Amino acid sequence: MVSIYDAIRDDHNRHRELLEKIADTEGASTARKEAWQAFYREVKSHSAAEEEEFYATLMNETWGQDAARHSVHEHAQIDEIMEELDEMDMTSSGWLTRFKTLKHDYEHHIDEEEDEVFARARKVVGEEQNDAFGARFTERKQKELELIEKKKADHLED
Repeated sequence: MVSIYDAIRDDHNRHRELLEKIADTEGASTARKEAWQAFYREVKSHSAAEEEEFYATLMNETWGQDAARHSVHEHAQIDEIMEELDEMDMTSSGWLTRFKTLKHDYEHHIDEEEDEVFARARKVVGEEQNDAFGARFTERKQKELELIEKKKADHLED
C-alpha cells in the first residue's frame, strides 16, 4: 500500500513531468495534444479525490481549515485556467501564454501542498492512517477519472 502523502506526491511528480513535456512541444502537435489530455485528466481526477479524501479531513480541525480552504480555492483557479486552455486553439500565442500561467500557478500550488499542507496534515492523518487514506484517495481518483466526461457535459448544460 502507498501512503496518502506518497500517492499525492507521486501524482504531483507525474504532473510536473507532463507540464515539462507540454512546454517542450509546439503548436497543435500530437505530442502536445496527448500530453495536454493526460495532464487534464490526471489533474481533474487528482484534485477531486484530494478534496474529497484529504482536504475534507483537514477541515475537521480548526487549524486545518484555512490551509484546506486555500488549497481548494487554488484548485478552482487552476481548473478555470485548464478549462480555458481546453477550449483554446493550441497554435495561438494566447494558448502558450495562458499555459505558462497555469504551469507557474500549479507548480506553486503543489510545492506549497508538499511543504506546508503535508506538515499540518500529519497532525490529523497520522502514520497509522497513511495507507488507508492512500487507498481511499487512489480509489476515489479512479472513480473521478471515469466521471470526467460526464462532469464536463453537465457543466456545459448549466
